[in-house]
Amino acid sequence: MATRSIVAGFTLCVIAAGGVVSAAHGADFDWQKFHGKTVTFLANNNPVSQALLTHKADFEKLTGITLKVDTYQEQQMRQRLVTVMNAHSDEADVFMTLPSREGAQFAAAGWYEDLTPMTKNEVAPDYDYAGLSRALLTAATYSGKLTSMPMNIEGPVLYYRTDIFKKCGVDQPKSIADIETAAKKIKACDPSITPFVSRGLKPALPYTFSNFLHNMGGSYMVDGKSALCTPKGKAALDTYSRLLRDYGPPGVVNYSFPQISALYRAGRAAMDFEASNELRTVMEGGERLQDTALIPLPPGDGGQVPTAIGWGIAISAYSKQPEAAWYFVQWATSPTVQKMMAVQGIAPPRSSLANDPDYRKWIDEEPVRKQWQAALDVLAAKGASEVGYPIVANPESREFIGQAVQDLILKQKTVDQACADADKALNTLIAQK
Repeated sequence: MATRSIVAGFTLCVIAAGGVVSAAHGADFDWQKFHGKTVTFLANNNPVSQALLTHKADFEKLTGITLKVDTYQEQQMRQRLVTVMNAHSDEADVFMTLPSREGAQFAAAGWYEDLTPMTKNEVAPDYDYAGLSRALLTAATYSGKLTSMPMNIEGPVLYYRTDIFKKCGVDQPKSIADIETAAKKIKACDPSITPFVSRGLKPALPYTFSNFLHNMGGSYMVDGKSALCTPKGKAALDTYSRLLRDYGPPGVVNYSFPQISALYRAGRAAMDFEASNELRTVMEGGERLQDTALIPLPPGDGGQVPTAIGWGIAISAYSKQPEAAWYFVQWATSPTVQKMMAVQGIAPPRSSLANDPDYRKWIDEEPVRKQWQAALDVLAAKGASEVGYPIVANPESREFIGQAVQDLILKQKTVDQACADADKALNTLIAQK
């Protein structure tokens, strides 16, 4: 399977990442060096940025830098970023990026500032660069250039309602097949509840579908060709689309994380397969604290190969003040800030924080948080970052994956037709290199 492994990203021992800061650099570091500057941050309005920006005033007080934030929902953020970058504009100094999605594409376009020199020459003494996940740093490195610093580690997990499972006589799923069995029982037991929800929005669903594909033994590419029409690829397409078609909410083809978490938090869904980051959103208000359990996606014929990725924070190659922007990047990915974000449900990409006393106290306060931590351990140990095709045109590849799934949800094509059409288009992308 052609996946980029995310091993030891969070709770396991992290191999030293290099670039250790000298004592002289640490002693000379001045957080107020760029006092009076303004840095513009283009952010995806997701739980990671929401948690980070609750501490915005701390950054401004520490540095004297004004942080201007432009926040959009994910698709709009990407559209805005492409517009700014294609214009070679300095409107955004710093932006959020997902290396597993657009890293290769943005690196090839020259949109990232190389952070390697900054990590060696201008770092606060307590930053602990070597403590960051080696795997996530590697995933963000292209042609020897470090394109972003990791903000978190995440992957989709299965949230489920223990009270509904008990009422309907359903056991915790031990396999992918068990999910469908559970959904069928819940649908018969309580028609007012949506049995299962996950992503159906075309560009967003590869994040969750990929976990199904890998657990069922499939891979996006075999021998340099698209492999959705292999038996395991077709089985994954059929299973994922059938769960959403037969047991999902109306209009699921328009669902991504905001709609999914809102549905589950409101008590209207029994199972929710969505990002581990959404723990914070799902638990908002406290209604789900006592009736939710969560696990990694159960294994299929291919075992258990969870999706594990991380958001990064990058400096634009067109920023006129990359040095000031770097101060924000290192503050945002520092141990201090990542610890504060951890107790807001954002898993840090540093192994040292997993055993921090304050963090452990927060974890131990609620059973669902302990399960969240256990699921993250599995993601860190077994995870793979292949979300879409491992090619420069990865973002475009996700559109074709999403189209194949949507065609099946809407019963517009058979599995054979959907995968064949997708493979044809994807092979054209692959050939572009």
